[in-house]
Amino acid sequence: MSRSRRHGRFALALLAGPLFFAPAATAAEPVDVELVLAVDVSLSMAPDELAIQRDGYVAALTDPRVVQAIEQGAHGKIAVTYFEWAGSTWRHVIVPWTLIANRADAERVAARLTALPPNSARRTSISGALEFGEDLLAESGFRGMKRVIDISGDGPNNQGPPVTSVRDRLVAQGIVINGLPLMTRDGLSSAFDVGDLDRYYADCVIGGPGAFVIPVNEWSQFPEAIRRKLVLELASAPPPLDGPIILAQAAPAIDCLIGEKLWRDRSWMWDQR
Repeated sequence: MSRSRRHGRFALALLAGPLFFAPAATAAEPVDVELVLAVDVSLSMAPDELAIQRDGYVAALTDPRVVQAIEQGAHGKIAVTYFEWAGSTWRHVIVPWTLIANRADAERVAARLTALPPNSARRTSISGALEFGEDLLAESGFRGMKRVIDISGDGPNNQGPPVTSVRDRLVAQGIVINGLPLMTRDGLSSAFDVGDLDRYYADCVIGGPGAFVIPVNEWSQFPEAIRRKLVLELASAPPPLDGPIILAQAAPAIDCLIGEKLWRDRSWMWDQR
């Protein structure tokens, strides 16, 4: 056999090999919701506030009403991941993708949330957190009837790309973004705070079918706000809205670059947000 013919047959074998020897791809497991919990831990939040956030998610995920909402879904199960974020390069996955189908599953997630205390870091990159959530959804290994990024934070975007451009890209993929703006002032005050953070989240951050914001004005409201938000996101038939809620707007009424402008104009103050 000539050398050229041997090389030709070898090349055909390389091309054909995957057709005969590659393992079959594993089908993604169907769930009602793929839920990304993205939690702000920027330095503007005090350590006790970071602990309140973790405890609030623990209480909400194991709440009987949340577990019931999960069990009553079409598939009776959801997939959840939880990460904490600050600046555009600081993200820490606390709970990797985990299936929740009952209370025992929810308690296992809660145990991971309480295993280690939260850390904090500088700056606030909502856009970076959304991009990280996008990556997590792309590699989840699940196939959700809905894909949701649930983002909480206590200030506007001040690092990374403009939040609206990232939001619009994710919404175009069918991802829903809901928000939990933390409008408390118990921690460190900052020159980068905005008084109407709930409107900023409604106009600039959230998006997708049925997207909504639940503002938190006092830390005592946080656990109930998380519970209400999860039930709204998970329930097959959403319950009546029994508290403050803001829906996404068709056109922004607030400057969506306000955080970047505040940082640019006042960064000489070396604020640690």
